[in-house]
Amino acid sequence: MDAWSTRTLTKMSDCIFCKIINREILASVVYEDCETLAFADTTPVNLGHTLVVPKKHSTNIFDTESDNMSKMILVAQKISVALKSALSADGVNIHMNNGKEAGQIIFHSHIHIIPRFEGDGFTHWHGDKHTKEEIVDAAEKIKNLMVS
Repeated sequence: MDAWSTRTLTKMSDCIFCKIINREILASVVYEDCETLAFADTTPVNLGHTLVVPKKHSTNIFDTESDNMSKMILVAQKISVALKSALSADGVNIHMNNGKEAGQIIFHSHIHIIPRFEGDGFTHWHGDKHTKEEIVDAAEKIKNLMVS
């Protein structure tokens, strides 16, 4: 894939979010700093649905540098506070799809901030039922791979 770098970002030639970062495509920007950009989603779940992206291209959580991931979360928190006030949101969902099977469509790391309103009808959590033993076993497997 064709790529070039500057001090603060990496541009991937066919990445729509890189094009937004570089102002090659217009977006309704709500926040920008040296490492991140936040803009309105063009197909919002609810009015105010905002995306936070790192300026340095990365595909998803698996290859985003920890400093960039931390910055994205801090920006998501600031935007959540602004959404609650500006749009009288009752709450927000913070969501990130990582990989095709997880629903990721644009392969530039990004966090969705979705304002929620009483009665908005947006539901997305349909958990499968697992036995206590399966849950404990999965937790142990994860715990064994964690490093400080």
